[in-house]
Amino acid sequence: MSELILGIESSCDETGVAVVRIPEGGGVPTLLSHALHSQIDMHRAYGGVVPELASRDHIRRVLPLTRQVLEDAGKTLQDIDVVSFTRGPGLAGALLVGAGVACALAAALDKPVLGVHHLEGHLLSPFLSDDPPEFPFIALLVSGGHTQLMRVDGVGRYEILGETIDDAAGEAFDKSAKVMGLPYPGGPILSKLAEGGDPQAFKLPRPLLHSGDLDFSFAGLKTAVLTQAKKLGDELEPRKADLAASTQAAIVDVLVKKTLNALKQTGMQRVVVAGGVGANKLLREQLNQECAKRKIRVHYPELHLCTDNGAMIAMAAAMRIQAGQQQASKTYAFDVKPRWPLDSIVEKNVAL
Repeated sequence: MSELILGIESSCDETGVAVVRIPEGGGVPTLLSHALHSQIDMHRAYGGVVPELASRDHIRRVLPLTRQVLEDAGKTLQDIDVVSFTRGPGLAGALLVGAGVACALAAALDKPVLGVHHLEGHLLSPFLSDDPPEFPFIALLVSGGHTQLMRVDGVGRYEILGETIDDAAGEAFDKSAKVMGLPYPGGPILSKLAEGGDPQAFKLPRPLLHSGDLDFSFAGLKTAVLTQAKKLGDELEPRKADLAASTQAAIVDVLVKKTLNALKQTGMQRVVVAGGVGANKLLREQLNQECAKRKIRVHYPELHLCTDNGAMIAMAAAMRIQAGQQQASKTYAFDVKPRWPLDSIVEKNVAL
């Protein structure tokens, strides 16, 4: 008999709920329904995420979204077999909302509950696409404050090959956008502005591009953008699209070349890109082009599943259960992990 997994995501500024089915007899779990509420409009007035406001909004949204996804899936709460939620990393207060609701629902239904690592959700999100990957593969995880290259041999079998030593790619986008005076959320707005600019207009650094390792560093690029913006002074406004395009080109150049180096070092023939920056149009174009030359397959989540969402949490829970990496339990006491390294969950049957 197939199992139904309810997933709740509330780690930052999006409330996501979804229902995923584990098919009877195995196979890739399938998404039945999902719903997402973004808090972008609310936080825009403050220029960034306000944690207390985020937590309060999650409280308002999570149950209506749960009712919506169950109705869309043609299911009831009683049909759910496992309730999963994001345990971390993220904003503590926001995480507590999702954890509290998930554990309360599970306890009321007498169903098991499962805490999920937010980054593992992103990492496995391409399995929700129409063209899911196969293990093993190299993963480029570019989500918020995280930029990592990993070797992925299976669920819970991850080896970090390189990661950011300061600012991540997403932070470089957002901080550079703020320097240019772009509104929140800066990264996507910078990328859109860059479409009308010249990527070679300004010579910006590509940090650690020739370091010989697979680590990343984008703090120096952010400083270079700030220096260039100050140098332009009153000329910044008419040159803003050019500066945005040059900034995006520098970030994407590093991401693509480091990923190609990881593929070369490991001999892998498949790469997965996941996380919010994975939606970047230029990144997809350049990586697809370079990988096509090398006959390497590239997989992405669907564009609407690149940001935080409940579908990736339900999928990660389902795949961990399938792989025997973790079992849901009827222990309803809960905590959250605002800081939680992904490499801490690689051992089989690790207690989450």
